[in-house]
Amino acid sequence: METTPTTIRLDGELKKELNKELKSMGLSINEYFNLAAHQLVIQKKVPFEVLAASDEPTETTEKALVAAQAKSLGIIPDDAPSFDNVDDLKHYLDKE
Repeated sequence: METTPTTIRLDGELKKELNKELKSMGLSINEYFNLAAHQLVIQKKVPFEVLAASDEPTETTEKALVAAQAKSLGIIPDDAPSFDNVDDLKHYLDKE
C-alpha cells in the first residue's frame, strides 16, 4: 500500500506528552494516527470517547475560590490593592 506524507500541527507540550504516552505503549505518533484513521474508516465514527475538560476546579483554583469567599465574608482581611482610576493602577504597577 502506498503511503502519502501528511503534516499535522500540534502544540509542543501536547506532542511531548503524546510521545511519552505512546512510547510507553510501544507506539509512535505515526503508528497511532494510522491506527486511529483505520478505525475511523472501519467504524464510521471517532474510535474513542471524546471527553470534555473536567468541570472540577484544580487545587490551585479551589484555594483561590476559598480565599476569595473568605475575604468576601470578612473572615480574612482583603489586603489586595484597589484603584479609583487607571493612572493610580499604572503608578502602582510601575513601582513593582
